[in-house]
Amino acid sequence: MQGTFASVSQSLAWLDLQRGALEGLVAELVRLDSHTGDASGVERVVELLEPVLGELGLVTERIAAPPFGPHLAFRGPCPGAPVFLVGHTDTVFPPGSFSGWRVEGDHGHGPGAFDMKGGLAVMLFGLAAAHRAGLLDRVPLAGLLVSDEEVGSPSSQPHLRRLAAGARAALVFESGRAGDLLVTRRKGTAAVRVVGHGVAAHAGNEHEKGRNAIWALARFVDGAQRLTEQERGVTVSVGTIRGGSSKNTVPEWAECEVDLRFLSDADGERVVEALRAACVAAAIEGTRLELERTSWRSPLTRTPAAAALAEAYGACQRQSGLGAGEAPLAGGGSDACTTGAMGIPSIDGLGPRGAGFHTSEERVELGSLVPKAQAFLRYLAGVAS
Repeated sequence: MQGTFASVSQSLAWLDLQRGALEGLVAELVRLDSHTGDASGVERVVELLEPVLGELGLVTERIAAPPFGPHLAFRGPCPGAPVFLVGHTDTVFPPGSFSGWRVEGDHGHGPGAFDMKGGLAVMLFGLAAAHRAGLLDRVPLAGLLVSDEEVGSPSSQPHLRRLAAGARAALVFESGRAGDLLVTRRKGTAAVRVVGHGVAAHAGNEHEKGRNAIWALARFVDGAQRLTEQERGVTVSVGTIRGGSSKNTVPEWAECEVDLRFLSDADGERVVEALRAACVAAAIEGTRLELERTSWRSPLTRTPAAAALAEAYGACQRQSGLGAGEAPLAGGGSDACTTGAMGIPSIDGLGPRGAGFHTSEERVELGSLVPKAQAFLRYLAGVAS
């Protein structure tokens, strides 16, 4: 990926010849299973990316983050308020649930191909082209690749706030949108875990001595699901539930995980408090329910500065043969929510086009890889000038 000094136009032409190499990098990344809970798998992705960044003259730092894999920070040689690049190395797919890489027509299929290993490849090849053009010595640049984005970035968020402080802009290489529309708005997201405690007893011989934690938690689930307010953009979804030890034992333990989406921090806090009240209301005699907030991201709010950034980046996309414009409100959260809440103009969805994220049909549109990297290069050239 290295080369001698070249002009921006020569670097754009170089990217035109890199489709095979870009596809190869995406395939290599996808073949490395990196579920959020698989710290060693995530670390293998970091081990692949870190030397590539180093070859471009970027200083890298691994940030230990147990129980997650390491986060990977990097910074260029040019001082000043940086353009801050954001990505993530984890996927939603547990080991053995969905693995491998295959190409069908213009699509590459595999876990994380679209969300967001294709975006990582676009970022790296854009940086390689910028390195060839001498832009990394002229544009202040830094970034962070986090290992826990898919669970709300609970470990990486403080590091992101520290490293991105003072940035002139944040570019997030999450999955590209149809028509290459740029994301300037997202809902806020949060997660809570609710644990039910009861009293174990033999379900046949001493049933009356038991206090059923699953029953109490089921009452909570019913109350929690009723808190959704679609007209306000508030959704509550109990995504996992488990408990008990055997069929013939009154369960002393149960837990569930709840996903929240909201358009304002005030609505998010209000729903969390409503969930706490639901815990109290659902508990039956001899049981108790405890709520823990495990992640929080404020909404990404569209600002005039973010809109101007989207317009400037969109012009670079059009010059690269892509579409432009702003995407409608996105319900999924990302680390752009964090940088946006810091007051940094932030845009998202800079990765390649594709479909099926978070499903076994996940795929990336291979023909969009080179133009997306060229748009990134054009943006950096504009900053340099």
